[in-house]
Amino acid sequence: MGGAVDGGRGRGRLLSGAAVAVGCVLFLGGFVLAALLYQPYTVPTGSMAPAVAAGDRVLAQRVDGDDVRRGDVVVFRDETWGDIPMLKRVVGVGGDEVACCDAEGRLRINGEPVTEPYVHSRHGASATGFDVTVPDGELFVLGDDRMDSLDSRSHITETQTGTVPRETVEARVEATVWPLGRLGGLPSPGGFADLPGGISEPGPLRLLCWAMGGGAVLIFAGAAYGPLARRASRTGHRRRADAAGGAQ
Repeated sequence: MGGAVDGGRGRGRLLSGAAVAVGCVLFLGGFVLAALLYQPYTVPTGSMAPAVAAGDRVLAQRVDGDDVRRGDVVVFRDETWGDIPMLKRVVGVGGDEVACCDAEGRLRINGEPVTEPYVHSRHGASATGFDVTVPDGELFVLGDDRMDSLDSRSHITETQTGTVPRETVEARVEATVWPLGRLGGLPSPGGFADLPGGISEPGPLRLLCWAMGGGAVLIFAGAAYGPLARRASRTGHRRRADAAGGAQ
């Protein structure tokens, strides 16, 4: 009887140790990968509301500018824009004709209307009209709050298209992480999905969060085994002692 109990305890300790080890690998691995792949930013203005509000803390995946597609919310830094990190949505890539607006107030890309449910404006895609062709290697970017955003429209001149070079892109915003009431991913830019090149696939952030969460659960569960097993053992001893006393 005692040997069976000792064997059960040994297996329990082995399993709890394995759970802690696997949990540490998942948690630390997920944390390290997230730190390598993602960069936190604090949003200074409300130009991307309502998807991203002023003061929000966001996580942006480090990407090469060549990987950016229409609909992405990107962080870029360009001297002509003040040489500070800026958050805007890419609506046009090299070769695109970007124009606004059609009869329903929608943006047109190469003549195709684009539905943008995330846009925060009663004036549709833009209160001012424009029609530009994006140079190769450049991006045409807009804020989601089209009435309160200094973006590519503000930089259009007789000789400039208001675009930014792809190489100025530092990262692609994937989720809001603070405040907790706004925790979650950004809305999908599905209106661009049918255009050539489609839209970007989500990064590995959700998978990394699951890995860290699962790892934390395994660590706590494995660490809790010892105290719970000792408590159960003491309870069992007391019951057996009480039973033996009653039998006498």
